[in-house]
Amino acid sequence: MSRKSAASALRDAAPVFAALGDPMRLSLVTRLTETGPMSITRLSDGASVTRQAVTKHLHVLAGAGIARSRRRGRESVWEIDATPLRAARRSLKAISRDWEAALDRLKAFVEEG
Repeated sequence: MSRKSAASALRDAAPVFAALGDPMRLSLVTRLTETGPMSITRLSDGASVTRQAVTKHLHVLAGAGIARSRRRGRESVWEIDATPLRAARRSLKAISRDWEAALDRLKAFVEEG
C-alpha cells in the first residue's frame, strides 16, 4: 500500500475508530456480531441505558457505516456491516507494519553505533 493510499485508507477508517471508541457502541457491535440482527427492544434488554440511548448509539454506528437497520413490521432490526470494520483492520495492519519497519531501522541504527 503506497503512503498516499495508506493515509487515505486511515482517513476513511477514522469514523469507524471514533464510533468504536465508546464502550456502549462497542458492546452493541459485539452483541450484534455474536447474535446477528436484533431489534432495538432486544438490544435494550439488560442495557444500563434507555432504549432511546441505544437508538442514538446505533445511529452513530450507522453513520460510520458499521450498522444498518431495516423495518420488520413495527420494529427496526439492526445488523452489522463488516465491510468498514475490515477496512479499519487493514489500516491497523498497515500502521503496525510501518511501526515494525521503523523499529527495525532504529534497532539497526543503534546496533551500528
